[in-house]
Amino acid sequence: MRVTVLTSNQPRHIALLEAISAVADRVFAIQECNTIFPGQVDDFFRKSPVMRDYFSRVLDAERRQFGAARFPPANVSQLAIRMGDLSRLRTDVPAEALEADVFVVFGASYIRGPLAELLVERRAVNIHMGVSPFYRGSSTNFWALADGRPEYVGATIHRLTTGLDSGPILWHAFPAAEATEPFDLGMRAVQAAHDSLVAVIERGDLLSLEPVAQDRTLEVRYTRNSDFTDAVAGEYLDRLSTPAEIATALGSRDIGQFIRPVIGEASALQRVWAPAVAKAHSG
Repeated sequence: MRVTVLTSNQPRHIALLEAISAVADRVFAIQECNTIFPGQVDDFFRKSPVMRDYFSRVLDAERRQFGAARFPPANVSQLAIRMGDLSRLRTDVPAEALEADVFVVFGASYIRGPLAELLVERRAVNIHMGVSPFYRGSSTNFWALADGRPEYVGATIHRLTTGLDSGPILWHAFPAAEATEPFDLGMRAVQAAHDSLVAVIERGDLLSLEPVAQDRTLEVRYTRNSDFTDAVAGEYLDRLSTPAEIATALGSRDIGQFIRPVIGEASALQRVWAPAVAKAHSG
């Protein structure tokens, strides 16, 4: 099986490539690249002390969950491009990557034009970090925590469409109900998304699952990048939820409102995935 992943170059993106490479014969990674030294070069992390504080905590949590930057496994072929350039790729370059069996998008820029149309035709899936359609837009897991609703921290795995994160949903993935620091909770949601996606790819269920259209009437909040200000970040840092508060909220999570919910990482995932797939096939 050949899998093409359109992604980025941070540890969480490399971790997904590693996980997929373990169940695929060949992986083609088209990576839009950012600095791996945020805060040490001229980038948005340097805008203000509060943003440096916030994003340093994000990066620390990412390293705890996914390690440092590194080379991918031997069966992963890489094409590195500049962040934002993905839509400029001609759909015949690289041709081998566009003939894969499975297409996954995670952490790439908004894909437009002929490449987007080809990916939609090939039933590509997107990992959107956030629980759609409840929290839509940018930084959705941040806003769920800022609203005091950690039970809405998770990921949406959906079919790619030409709209932004608007495709029909295959399933939702969530971190396990455990006492967790807020910044670690977001990275555990990423891990749950990785684990569930790899499990479905390995089982061969990805293309047979029937997606469910997003119900926009369930929207709680829609946010843009401009909504995430110094004042918002500072207020959030001043009143972080405790691990105990997060555990309580996750323990009372109403999973019935989500699409084929998968909860947990690694061994915990295996206990819930079989009934989730059975439910998926039953509609």
